[in-house]
Order: sequence, then C-alpha cells, then structure tokens
Amino acid sequence: MEKMARVTTALGGTTITGRTMFCHLDAPANAISVCRDAARVVVAGRNIFKIYSLEEDQFVEKANLRVGRKLSLNFSCADVVWHQMDDNLLATAATNGAVVTWNLGKPSRNKQDQLFNEHKRTVNKVCFHPTEVHMLLSGSQDGYMKCFDLRKRESVSTFSGQSESVRDVQFSVRDYFTFAASFENGNVQLWDIRRPDRYERMFTAHNGPVFCCDWHPDDKQWLATGGRDKMVKVWDMTTTRAKEIYCVQTIASVARVKWRPEVKYHLATCSMMVDHNIYVWDIRRPYIPFAMFEEHKDVTTGIMWRHIHDPYYLLSGSKDSTLYQHMFKDASRPVDRANPEGLCYGLFGDLAFAGKDSMFTSDSNRKTYGGDRRYPIFFFKKPDVSEQFANVSSALNVFETELGSNSMDWFVNMAQQYLLTGRSLAELCDHNAKIAKELYRYQVAQTWTMLRIVYSNPGAISAVNLNQSIGKTGGLPLMNRWEEQKQCHCLGGGGNSPPSVELLFKITFWDYRFALV
Repeated sequence: MEKMARVTTALGGTTITGRTMFCHLDAPANAISVCRDAARVVVAGRNIFKIYSLEEDQFVEKANLRVGRKLSLNFSCADVVWHQMDDNLLATAATNGAVVTWNLGKPSRNKQDQLFNEHKRTVNKVCFHPTEVHMLLSGSQDGYMKCFDLRKRESVSTFSGQSESVRDVQFSVRDYFTFAASFENGNVQLWDIRRPDRYERMFTAHNGPVFCCDWHPDDKQWLATGGRDKMVKVWDMTTTRAKEIYCVQTIASVARVKWRPEVKYHLATCSMMVDHNIYVWDIRRPYIPFAMFEEHKDVTTGIMWRHIHDPYYLLSGSKDSTLYQHMFKDASRPVDRANPEGLCYGLFGDLAFAGKDSMFTSDSNRKTYGGDRRYPIFFFKKPDVSEQFANVSSALNVFETELGSNSMDWFVNMAQQYLLTGRSLAELCDHNAKIAKELYRYQVAQTWTMLRIVYSNPGAISAVNLNQSIGKTGGLPLMNRWEEQKQCHCLGGGGNSPPSVELLFKITFWDYRFALV
C-alpha cells in the first residue's frame, strides 16, 4: 500500500496515529470490534478469534482466544463486541445459540468467563449497554431478545417480538432504557428494558429483512436502518410515528451501517453480497457516495470507526481474510468520476443546464442563473473547509422560453389557410404542407408530404417536392396495390379513390396534437 500518508489525531489524552494498512488473517472474519482507547481490535469468525494491537505502521497479534484441546461451537462467532467501559470485557454471539463473555484479565490461557445457553438458534447480535457495565443484550434467529445481568448466571429479561428472527439490537446512546431491534420481516421495534411484555413502538422500515440499525451518536432520536431492499433509511423518532427523513439507495443489500463520528450527516455502509466496497454517504446527497474504500476482494463483513470521536480512521474485516485500517484521506471520491452535467425542463417550458464553471467562464456573453421568483427552491451547499475533499462547484444556466411562444395563433392561422376541398388530393397536400412549413410546424408539413406520396400518382409529384420527400433514400416508399386499396378503403375511400374529407379533418386534428406534444 503506497497511499499511506500518516495522520495524527489528538483525542483528549489519546493520540491516534497511523496510515492505511492491512494484515492477513487465518480465516474469514464475521465481525470486528474496537476497545475504548482505540489501541486494540478484536476479530471474530467461525474459525478465528484474535486480538490485534494497532501500531503506527502495522497490526500486531496480541492474543489468540481459540485455545483448548477441544474447541466447541462456543468459539464459532457470528458477532463480537468490546465493552466501552471495561477494556477486559468481551462478548460474542455463537452460531450454536450461546452468548459468551470473555475476561481478558484472567491469568489462564482460556479467557472464557460466562456462558449463557438460553437461545434456541444462532445468536445474530450482542450489544453492551453504553453506560451500564453489567448489562448485555442479545438478539437471536429464534425471534427472542434477552437481557443479561453479568452478575447473575441467567438472563433477567426476555423480549419476544412476535415476529421472525432478530437481525440486530442496539441500545440507544442517549436514552438509558431504550433499545432498537430489527427483524427479518422488515419491522423495527423500540423497547423499554423495564417492560419486557410489549414493545413501545413498531414500524415497517424496509421491504424485506432489516439487517442492521445504528443510533446517531449526537442526535439521540435519529435511527439509521439498512435492509435487503438496498436502502439505508434514517428515521426521526421524536414524533408519535417514526418519520423517514432521509433515504439512500445503494446497489446491494446493506449488511452494516455505522454513523461517522463528529460528522452529523455521514454514515458508512457495506454489503453482504455482490459489492465488496465500503461506502461513506452524505445522507443529504443520496445518489452518489461521498467516499469509497475499494481494498477488499470479497464481501466486507464488519466495519467500525476506530474511535468514537475520530472521523478519519475506519476499520474493516472481510471474507477475504484481511483486516484493514482505512485512512479517510486515502478514500476515492466517486463524484470525481461522475457525469458533471445535467439538464431538465421546467414547468414553464424553460430548460435548465448545469455544468462545471469552466464550461461557462470562457463565454463572456452567457450569464449564469441568478434566481427567479418562478423557481423559489434552490439549495446551494455551503463549502465545509474542514472536510478533506474539495467541494465541486457548478454553474446553472436557464434558457427561458420567449414571451408569446406558447401562443396558439399558429393553430388559428392554419385553420384559416388550410384547404380541404376544391382541388386534387396532391394539390391539397402540397398547399397544406406549405402553410404548415411557413408557420414552422415542420413535423406537420412532413405528414402532409407523406400523405401525398402514399395516395397520389407518383408521376404527378413535382421534382422539388420529390427531392424534399425522398432525401437520401434514392427511391419512393411506394405501397403495393393491395396495401393501397386496403388503406384507402379503411380511410373512407374505395379501391383507388383518394382519402375522404374525414381523413383531412383527422390530419388537422393531428396537427393540433403535434402542437401539444
């Protein structure tokens, strides 16, 4: 890795230094978690359970927790979490339904502390309370959530969502008693730990399973969710009913979502299949990622910001058996590869065109758009000088329709000057085509010309009109006699007779429809 400029971040008494780096693991990772001081990271999977220290230039293995003569399924981890108040305390969710706690302070090689075998199926998620040292929450494939007091040998509360499997559980950062749970059926439930009999609130968040959720670290009532429908949604919980305030459309199912520290509108996501990249989104601009990390060669299974107050380092584990530390400065910027132009028609027929400033600065006669009372909603993003990426500037030009361009005078003039009877069909078509052309209705003029070609004697076509009609084809698109008879018959004529007057009125009506189009 050569894009490795070092960054130093001072966080109170902790100084974080490092660069973009990686290490190879013994097996694919299912989850990762970081200790409170951001100095160590734990990596867990079906066949790996190790702790690494984060040095300035590399990862250094510090402990292997898969020890013992007979390794049971208790060591096969679907999830892992490091307590943010006790650096020696870990918890894992096992694939056999066990919830296991680990005490790194134990003098023996085996660090297993407590074992809870209350779930019937795989435990998908474990979560420590952010301020209560002894409280641990789990969510399982059996549809139940359990709250454990680590001073006791069994769970103190069981929560039944009356639904399918629980995919994620997260304690609220600001509300002591509240936690959120996401389910396989697309629902999200909010619970009060004091009331295990019934949820406080439930709403349908996604079409399909909700794989993850995350509370905003600063705004206590914002909850981000990600699902199989490839969407990330942000919900405002201050109202009686959960209100969707932002929605980000990704290209694959969302497996993990994590808010970026110290940056209110940014969050990171990864997918559980197809897409191996990690994306950082500005939820105010949901159509293109703000930043992207492309290092992993297989599905990313776990993401974690290195410190709760540091937005510049992101850790990730993957099925490609690698552990990465991503430095935000090294991320790629998808917007740099995006199409910088756009255009759109307005309600009043005006055409708006946006592009890079450089496209318009060379033209001294063109003035950029300065606002109009007809278009009251214009939002220009203010530059953020603290952000590591340069802001992209563009200019907006509006080409307004001329006054009177929507007038229907041309229709009145056509109605007054058209001829429908009194001459041969060829002469009527020529006359009406000429009138339409003089009034700049070129599509209608072409229609009259084509009718003359189809229904008139080819020998009677003038050289001028013939050249205009044939163009580069080199021949007349004449119909065979059977088709000619059939169409004339359908249009009101018989045999070789010319079209009826009704057809000419239809052409006049088509003329009006063309104007509307």
